[in-house]
Amino acid sequence: MKMNVEIDCTPEEARRFLGLPDVSKANDVYVDAIAKAMQGVTSLDQLSGYAKQLAPMGEMGLKMFQQFVEQGAGAAMAGFKAGGKKD
Repeated sequence: MKMNVEIDCTPEEARRFLGLPDVSKANDVYVDAIAKAMQGVTSLDQLSGYAKQLAPMGEMGLKMFQQFVEQGAGAAMAGFKAGGKKD
């Protein structure tokens, strides 16, 4: 049996329903820091350096995220190959 449930709500309503914290103030600070850093960027190497400094846990955090995405894609492809078409 397959059952679909569709919920129409805003991201704010979903956040509150799930009991997640409001991180909008922290996000604003983070975005402002990135915007200020971007003002002085004159090359891609400089941009890469800023991204590594501003990302949570620096370069290690970026590598962990990359591994997470690669593992997820690998698992999805393995499921697709094993079971055929996924819906």
